[in-house]
Parts: sequence; structure tokens; C-alpha cells
Amino acid sequence: MLAGAFTAACGQQADAPLTDAPLTLGEPGVLPATPQRSGDAALGYEILVNRGYVSCGVPLDAYQVARSGGDAGPALPGRLGRNAELPYDLNATVDDNGVELVVSNCLACHGGRFDGEVIVGLGNAFADFSMDPMPGVERFGLLVEDGAPAAAWRRWADRIGAIAPYMQTDTVGVNPAPNLTMALMAHRDPRTLEWLEEPLLAPPPESPLPTAVPPWWRMQKKHAMFYHGGGQGDQVHYMMLKSLVCTDRIEEAQAIDEWFAHVRAYIVSLEAPEWPHAVDAELAADGEAVFTAHCAACHGTYGAEWTYPNLLVSLEQVGTDPAYALQAVEAERFIRWFNSSFYGEGAVARPAPGYVAPPLDGVWATAPYLHNDSVPSIAALLDSEVRPTYWRHASESPGYDQATLGWHHEVLDHGKEGARNAADARTIYDTTRHGYGNRGHTFGDVLSDAERRALIEYLKTL
Repeated sequence: MLAGAFTAACGQQADAPLTDAPLTLGEPGVLPATPQRSGDAALGYEILVNRGYVSCGVPLDAYQVARSGGDAGPALPGRLGRNAELPYDLNATVDDNGVELVVSNCLACHGGRFDGEVIVGLGNAFADFSMDPMPGVERFGLLVEDGAPAAAWRRWADRIGAIAPYMQTDTVGVNPAPNLTMALMAHRDPRTLEWLEEPLLAPPPESPLPTAVPPWWRMQKKHAMFYHGGGQGDQVHYMMLKSLVCTDRIEEAQAIDEWFAHVRAYIVSLEAPEWPHAVDAELAADGEAVFTAHCAACHGTYGAEWTYPNLLVSLEQVGTDPAYALQAVEAERFIRWFNSSFYGEGAVARPAPGYVAPPLDGVWATAPYLHNDSVPSIAALLDSEVRPTYWRHASESPGYDQATLGWHHEVLDHGKEGARNAADARTIYDTTRHGYGNRGHTFGDVLSDAERRALIEYLKTL
């Protein structure tokens, strides 16, 4: 619950200070490269899994009472001190008043599991943001002692309470990060980062659009952080945005910025995991020819002499659900907020009406597919006729289908309206809902069944 706790809207309010801030939008085409800062990758990993770059959370004593007897789950190497006792998606830290805290870290979203192993940098395809986090937050509060621990909990609870309405997804598995980041921006002065109880800007919609969490190892090649081409320039200033939950001063942001130059160095050092099963080499060779003819122009080539075009494809050409890209380019007040803030120094929010064709290293591990996780397998991505309108994962820990390159799933004949209850409805991916569509990317429809099988075999080698 602690980790989980952690633009179609147009109207603005009280945002006069931002009206003169720069506004830049992108357009389809090749995204330019920009110089990036260097850092120490080993230090970056240590920071990622041990330090309190999110500086507010649950007092340790209350957390230990709540979790008494609970299993911390799989461990990661290099976890030090209290961190070695916590789940991998939580870190320990001490606030300015000496209160020991348990805080969220990046792996709540960027630590996925495959065959029981945690893969740092793999998006968590099963994270549940569909529930209101506040009941869990308030339960922690009942266990907090008075004085400094109570003040520490209240600081965190107030932040989560302010963004909770904007982070509840329609479906288990999809991620609300863009929406909750905009909600945080609405409550902060861009020039000082002061937390404002009353929002400076009109908040985003209360129904976040679904996004898939892209794997970190793609950052070796990408010139822009986000699907819509936004997030250009200094990538560190985007990677550290999770800390916006609690960063109240420019001085604190500057310190985290120094840390995250090293975190970025670690992220770009990551390599995609290798396919863990046998590969039909002859069939994969046939698939490479199919890939070269039909996919490489947008997704690049692979091997020692790889190429990647960093191509942002227009909505008209790619045909996938446009809601996320259109929300980004229409959310002018948040673009202006970012560009006028500390985070916009050396970086620029430049979304465009289109989507970037991503690198496909380790693509077999990253199901479901498209920017909104609407297609459950590569096989369905390559044949739009077989994509289910309604589906859900076969269980909370479904097995992996080596033939289709996706998690086992159940095809349904109804959407959420036909669910047994609210809990059942949250498990259903309904592609008829706004932002959840599975259309577009029909480039595989021209392939024969034999070509698709060969192409799937080749994708296992990337």
C-alpha cells in the first residue's frame, strides 16, 4: 500500500505567474540528441536502492507494527542497513527532525518480476493503482506516536491525500505516473517548490489515462523520455520527478539532482535480459529478414552495430489510441510549469501529437504492449484481428506464454459493466474506454502466419 500510495483537462485557475513561461510543442519526425551528464553507475545503484530521495513517508516504528510478521519478499543485492529488511520497493531514511522513515523508491514501478526474479528496470505490469490509497495511509496514522513522528506522517499523508484522486486507475496493471505528476505540479510553486495547500493550477482529470512503464534499458538509445516525445534535454531532471512528492525547497532538489546524475549513469548501463529459453536459430534468421523489411525503419536494427532512428510517428500514421498524446499537448499549464521550474533548467517538456517507436531490446519481457498496455501479447500486436476487446491477466502471477510473448490472459465477452463486483471489474482491461483503446499499429497485418511466427522467434533474440 505504501508503494502504491506513492491532458484532457483544459481550464486554468490562479496561474497568472506562469502565463509568460515558455511553451514548446514538438512535431513528428526524428528527435534530436542532446548532451547528457556523466556519473558513476555503481554509486547510482547504491543511491537507487538505499537513499531517501523521496523524503517523506511512514515513521519506521509504525511501519514495523503494521508489517509485523510480514514477508519482505525477494531481496536485491547491495541493500544496506535498514534497507536490507524492507521490501525492494521501499527505502529507509531519516528526516530533518531525526525521525526514521520508510519511503517509496523508484522500483515500485520500475522493478518488475519475471520467473520469480526481480529485474531492476523492468516495468511492473501488475502494480495495482486502482484503489484509493488513503484508507491505508490513515491506518498507518493510527500507529504513529505524537510529536515529531506524527508531524512526519501528517506531511506525507497530506501529500498523498492531495494527489489520491488523480492516481486511481481504471484497471490493475496500468500506471498513473503522468497524471499524479501533474497533480503534484498543481500544488507547488514552480520557482520555490513550496507546497501549496490550495492548488496553483487547475488539477488534471481525476481519471488518469493508462500508461505502460517502459523498461529502463531503453534509455541507452532514447533522445526523449516519454512516449509522446516529451522529456528532451537533461534526462536527470525527469528521472528525479518522483521526488516531487516531498521536495519542498530548491536546495533539496539540487542535492537530489546531484544524486540522480549517478542514477542516470546506472540506468543507461543496464542491458536487456536475455531470453531464458531455447531459440530456433533457423526460424529466427527468417524472422530477422521479416523484421528488416517491415519493422527496422521505425524500431532500428540490433546487434553490435545497432542503429535506432528516434522517430516520433504521427497519430495518423501509427493509428494507436491518441488520448495520451493529445492530453500532453493540450496540458499547456503543466508544460509552462515544468519549463519555468528548477526541473526545466537544461530540459524542456516538448510533447508532440504522436508516439515514439521504441527500441525493442528485451521486448519479449515487456508485455502488455502499446503505450497503454492494451494488447496482451506480441502475437496480438502483430495481428490486429485477434486483439481482445475485453481481457484480464489469468491470475495475480500469471505464467508466461513463450509462443505469443505475453502473460497468460483470459479473453472475456464483457467489459466492466458485466463484472461480478467492483474488485472483479478492476481486473478487466476494457479497450472501449477512453484512453484504453487497442487499435492502430496494424503494420503486422500484412504478414502471413508463417512470417509472424518467424518474427516472434527473432524478437526473442533482442
